[in-house]
Amino acid sequence: MKLEELCVNEDIIKILKKKGIEELYPPQAEALPYALNGENILLAIPTAAGKSLVAYITIVETALKGYKSIYIVPLKALAREKYEDLLAFEELGIKVGISTGDLQSKGSHLGRYDIVVCTSEKADSLLRHNAEWLYDVKVVVADEIHLLNDVSRGPTLEVIIARFRTMHDVQIIGLSATIKNADEIAEWLDAKLIASNWRPVPLKEGVLFGRKIYFPDGSEATIKNARIEGLLEDVLASNGQALIFVNTRRVAQSNAERLRSITANFLKEKEKQELEKIAKNVEKEDNMLAKKLASCIRDGIAFHHAGLSNRAREAVEKSFKKGMIKCIVATPTLAAGINIPARRVIIKNLWRYSELEGGMRPIPVMEIKQMMGRAGRPGYDEYGEAILIARNKMEKERIWDDYIMADVEPIYSKLANEAALRMHILAIIATNFAITWDEILQFMEKTFYVHQLGMLPEEKIWEIIDFLEINEFIESVGERWQATLFGKATTNLYIDPLSALQMKKALLAGIGSDFAYLHAISATPDMRCIYASYKDEWIEEKIEQEEFLLPTPSPYEPAYEFFMAEVKTACLLEDWINEKKEDEMIVKYNVGPGDIHAKVETAEWLLYAMKELARLFNFKAVPKLAKLRLRVKYGCKEELLSLTKLKGIGRVRARQLYKHGFKNIATLRKANVETLATIPSIGKKIAESIKRQVGYE
Repeated sequence: MKLEELCVNEDIIKILKKKGIEELYPPQAEALPYALNGENILLAIPTAAGKSLVAYITIVETALKGYKSIYIVPLKALAREKYEDLLAFEELGIKVGISTGDLQSKGSHLGRYDIVVCTSEKADSLLRHNAEWLYDVKVVVADEIHLLNDVSRGPTLEVIIARFRTMHDVQIIGLSATIKNADEIAEWLDAKLIASNWRPVPLKEGVLFGRKIYFPDGSEATIKNARIEGLLEDVLASNGQALIFVNTRRVAQSNAERLRSITANFLKEKEKQELEKIAKNVEKEDNMLAKKLASCIRDGIAFHHAGLSNRAREAVEKSFKKGMIKCIVATPTLAAGINIPARRVIIKNLWRYSELEGGMRPIPVMEIKQMMGRAGRPGYDEYGEAILIARNKMEKERIWDDYIMADVEPIYSKLANEAALRMHILAIIATNFAITWDEILQFMEKTFYVHQLGMLPEEKIWEIIDFLEINEFIESVGERWQATLFGKATTNLYIDPLSALQMKKALLAGIGSDFAYLHAISATPDMRCIYASYKDEWIEEKIEQEEFLLPTPSPYEPAYEFFMAEVKTACLLEDWINEKKEDEMIVKYNVGPGDIHAKVETAEWLLYAMKELARLFNFKAVPKLAKLRLRVKYGCKEELLSLTKLKGIGRVRARQLYKHGFKNIATLRKANVETLATIPSIGKKIAESIKRQVGYE
């Protein structure tokens, strides 16, 4: 279908043509008439088949008619990608906003935008804060809606959709990869299902055994060398790029280092110069992982996993998109991330460790298909190849049956999870969204959970309400419930009620040390703790040295293993605020820079929550928690806090200023630019910035 055949504003078509889009793909052409007519749709099509464009055109057209839309994604990186795509339409006079953090904010400022892109957690937070502009939302886009199946993200997405559908008449646009029971989700949404296996770049799935690749159509291909090395050489020789998926971070790093000698052979001189610049930029992070990554980048290859900092991951992704990096060796997190296609996807590992089940488990078919879907670059490749590797004939047959020829698994609601129900039922009561038994049941009827179950789980809902009442989150007033101050605070702070109970218990125990508070937040379900291994004997010594605000289990109790992990996580946070070097922490805790910063970000949020709860249960703890939160935010000792508040001054620069006698704002006012510029890591630009901020005496 030609763009001109669409019944939309002509200026939208002009912008799309500027982006090189002249025609619609078949699934887009089928879906858009329904979407533009205001009908709910579920678009279940493969990766790179143009799902997002259907949503973009619909919400931009909606904005031009004077109505608001909200575009919900699972990841911050995806939110940034969608936001940047939509900015192209701002020349039409519409305003596009993005919001992915600050779950305590009411989000009133977002009301000035016509389209708001946000994560599901942020959308849930906005609903909890009763942001008034949400009642003006006409279209809700739920991207990656198949993540209803995800234990951590699914319940939140499901509740958001149910709340919007209960609030007022909104149009729901669900975007998904191909899923087995798409008809069931479409029925729940009362949506028109558009399901297709069409792709702009055909995908060939195959299994490598020896030097031969076997395809389902009966064809075969032979490569010069066996294994992963042969697959990589083969695609690079035809000027393609490769994505290699492995199951652990360590394997990602070791494979990238092993394969760099291959990618280096395919680099042109100009590419080497560009890669040198990229590597030097990555090295600025000044930690061992960044140096390893930079070393690989110089040879045209990179590893990618959650242990890397956001900055390092973005550098890898952008360089790969530009064709500078020829190969990325990644853990499966990349498959669920932003759009990074390659000519050939190679999947090395089909099993991974499951903490939940305590051992190695096969990766679900849907996840493998998500990885495979990254194969084929529109505009560059005639087809994409996704290759799985078999070590023997028996494994080849198993891979063939279990993955190549297999259907993806059906999607099941995860809202039955007690922690999820507890959190969301409290939220609907605390926001006065549903406060009677009938209203709560009416809301639950709108969920995918009840739709799939075919009945209301009344006994389970009563158990949750009973828990909330016993623990004083809610109280009954006649035939309705209302949230207590504790319940309202828990909902507004966006924490698990069990986390709030742990914090309350710690606060009622009295005033503790900084470490005791760090342990208290690490003992909440909202903090994902670092596993304590048999090598971490030093944790036992730390336990003996410290006093805790929460009860400590005996070494003979099953809970002691979790307690050890909590203490280890608190120790990492303590090292952070005591300005330990990242490299020391990486080795001591067996983590990456990305893990450290993720723990720090979570800790800052939880300390803020604990500080707010201290206003209810132990006001004397408020100043101590406020100061501790700032120390976690800036990663410094208390003496540096006034310096780290300056823009561009992190803990490293603040420490250098302090060492050279500039211990506060008053001493900086007396300094001149030339003197400040001589201090290590400061330089003239930063010195001038400092003086602009503090002024002259």
